[in-house]
Amino acid sequence: MKFSLILLAGLCTLAYSAVLQAHKVKVDQEYIQKQKQIWHLVDHINQPSHYHEHIEIAKSYHIEDHVDQYTKADVVKKFTQYWKYGMLPKGEIFSIMYQDHMEQAIALFQMFYYAKDYQTFYKTAVWARQHVNEGMFLYSLSVAVVHRPDTYGIILPPIYEVYPHYFYNTEVIHQAQVYKQQHYDQQHREKHGDYDYTIVANYSGHYLNLHPEQSMSYYLEDVGLNAFYYYYHLYYPFWMSGEEYGLKNDNRGELFYYMHQQILARYYLERLSNGLGETAFFNWDVPVETPYYPSLEYPNGLEFPSRPKFADLHEYFYNYGQSWTTRDQYGYSPSNVKDAERRINDVIDFGYAYTNEGKKVALFTKEGMNVLGNLIEGNQDSPYQEFYRPIWYYARHLLGYSYQALDKHHVAPSALEHFETSMRDPVFYQLYKKIVLKFQRYKLRLPAYTEHDLTFQGIKVVNVEFERLLTYFEKFYSDITNAVYYTSEELDSNKHPHFRVEQYRLNHKPFNYKVVVKSDKETKAVVKIFIGPKYDQYGRHINITENRLNMLQFDHFVYDLKTGENVITRNSQSSYFYGPDRTSYYDLYKQILGAGNGQTDYYVDGRQNYFYFPQRFMLPKGTQDGMTFQFYVIVYPYVPYHGQQEHHEQDHRFNYPKVGTGGLYIDGYALGYPLDRNIKYEKMWYHIPNSYFYETKIYHKHSDDDNIHHHLHHEH
Repeated sequence: MKFSLILLAGLCTLAYSAVLQAHKVKVDQEYIQKQKQIWHLVDHINQPSHYHEHIEIAKSYHIEDHVDQYTKADVVKKFTQYWKYGMLPKGEIFSIMYQDHMEQAIALFQMFYYAKDYQTFYKTAVWARQHVNEGMFLYSLSVAVVHRPDTYGIILPPIYEVYPHYFYNTEVIHQAQVYKQQHYDQQHREKHGDYDYTIVANYSGHYLNLHPEQSMSYYLEDVGLNAFYYYYHLYYPFWMSGEEYGLKNDNRGELFYYMHQQILARYYLERLSNGLGETAFFNWDVPVETPYYPSLEYPNGLEFPSRPKFADLHEYFYNYGQSWTTRDQYGYSPSNVKDAERRINDVIDFGYAYTNEGKKVALFTKEGMNVLGNLIEGNQDSPYQEFYRPIWYYARHLLGYSYQALDKHHVAPSALEHFETSMRDPVFYQLYKKIVLKFQRYKLRLPAYTEHDLTFQGIKVVNVEFERLLTYFEKFYSDITNAVYYTSEELDSNKHPHFRVEQYRLNHKPFNYKVVVKSDKETKAVVKIFIGPKYDQYGRHINITENRLNMLQFDHFVYDLKTGENVITRNSQSSYFYGPDRTSYYDLYKQILGAGNGQTDYYVDGRQNYFYFPQRFMLPKGTQDGMTFQFYVIVYPYVPYHGQQEHHEQDHRFNYPKVGTGGLYIDGYALGYPLDRNIKYEKMWYHIPNSYFYETKIYHKHSDDDNIHHHLHHEH
C-alpha cells in the first residue's frame, strides 16, 4: 500500500512536469537579443538609463529626421506637436484615466506601433526612455510590445517588480531605502549572495484595520491578481480601435463583460471563505459605507488618496470638485455617471443603440452582446462613444475620492485610477457588480434555455471525482530592487544591493480530477467545469437560478469522445485559463544572459506572456473544518468559433493566443454558456443527462511557519 502511494505521487509529479514542459518553446538568438533589450528599457524605470547604448542613441536619434521610417507619417507629426507644446514632465504621476495623459500616451504608442521595423521601434523606445515621463513610457511601451508582430512572444517583466510602489505598502519601500543607505557594503553582498536583503511584507491593515473587508487583504492585495488585471488591459486597451489594431475577432465587448463577471464570482467565493456575504450594492445618492486606506505611496513621495467611511460623493464634489468652468471634466463625475447609467438602461430597454450618424444598431441579434459590451466599456468600437459614456471611467475618480487636479501635470490618482491597483479597493467589486447587472438586464430579455437546448443526445456524464482539495499560505518572493535609487557608478558596476520581498500568499496543493462520460457514438465534444458555492454565508442553500452568476469557470476544453465509457483525467495544471506567477525579473535575466552567451538553450513558457488568472486562485480558501462547494460539469457538442480569421491562421508559436485572432475562444458558444442565461425550469438543471453536480469540501491548512499569524493580520 505504501509503495502504491509513493508510485502514485511520483506519477502525479511526472504528469505536472509534462504539462509544464508542454508550454515551453525553444527560441533563437534574435529573440534573446530582443528580450534583453526590452528588459534593459524598463530597468530602474524611475531613473535615467545608465546603459551606454541608450545614452548614445538618445543623443544621436532624432525622430523628426526619420519620418520615412514610420508607416504613418502623421503619427510622427502628432507626437512632435505634443512634444513641442509640453508633455507630462518626468517625475510626475501618470494615469491613463486622465484625458490629457491618455492622449499623450496614445501618441507615443502610435510612434512605437507604426515604426516600420524592429530597429526603428527600438531606437524610438530608447529615445523616449530618456526623455518621456516614466509612467507614460512604461505604459505605451508595454502596449506596443504585446501588439507589434515583431515583438510577439517577448516577456514583459512582472509589473510588480518594475513598479513596486504600486504593489507593496509604504513601509516595505522605506525599509529598502533605509537598508540601502545605512547597511550596504560589498562584503555584505559577498556574504549573502544575489539578494542582500529580504524584507518581510505585511498587508494593509497591519497598522490600520478600518473595516471587516480588510480581513481579505491577502486576496485584494495579491500582486499576481493585480498584475493579471493590468495585463488584461494591455491587451485590450479601452482607447484602442478594434478596426485599426485588429481586435475585432476577439469580441472584446463580450470579453469585457465576462472578465468582470468572473472576477466578481471569484471574489464572492473568497468572501464566503471569510464569513462575509454578497458584495455590497451601492447607490450614487447614498454615502459609500466601505472606507479604503491604500497604504501606498507614489515614487515622488505623494500618498495615494484614501476614502473615509460613509463617503458622501455628492457633498465631496459639491464642495471640492464641481466647477462652472471647463477646468476639469472629473468635477462633473456625479452627473456623468448618472447620465451614463440612464442611457445604458434606455438602450437595453429599447433594444437598440444609435450611431453618431443616427443609424440604429439592434442589440437582440447574434452580435448584440458584443455591441452592448463595447458600448458599456465605452471603447473605440462603441456605436456612439461620445453619447454612451463609460460609467466606470468617471466612477473610478468619484469612488476613489481623488483630489481635484490643479492642472493636467499635477494629479493625484486614487488606486481605482490605475489598472494595476484597482482590485485592491473593495469598492472596485461593488462598482463592477453594478455594471455586470446592466448586462444581466439585457440577458434576462433573451430566451431562456430549454431542456432541448442543453441536452446532448447520446451523451451522459456518469461520474465526477476530485482528489482532496487543500489550500494553505506559502512564502512568495519578488524582486523590488527597482524601488531603490542608485548612482550611475553603482549601476554600471552592478555593485549595489538587491532587495526582495517575502510575503505570504494563498495557494493550493496540486490535485487530479476525472470526468466519466458514456457516449453512444464517436463525436467531438466540449467539456466545461464550473466551481461555485452551495450555501450562502448563513448556511442557506442557494438555488441554481440565483447561483449561476456565482459560478467560476474552472476548466474548458475540447475532447474526442469514443463509443462507450470515456474516463477524462485532468489536473490542476491543465486549465487553459489559469497560469503560474511570472518568473522574477532577476532570475529570468540571468537565464537570458546565459542563453545569450551560448551557455544554455532558452525556452519560453507562453503562460508568462499572456494575461492568466493566477493558478494559485483556482480554489477559494475554504476553512479548516472544510467548506462545502460544488462543481458543475457539462458536456456539449463542439461548435467552432467563427471569427473573421480562420483557425489555421491563428499564431500559437508561443503557446498562447495572439491578440486579434480569436484564439482565446475554445468554441463558438457564448462566454459562460450555459450559465449565461436563465433556463426554463430550475429543477431542469438536475435532469440534463450530459451534466453533473459534484459536491465536495475545500480545507484550509495554516502554514507550518509559526510566524504566519504575525504577517497575515486577517488570521485571528
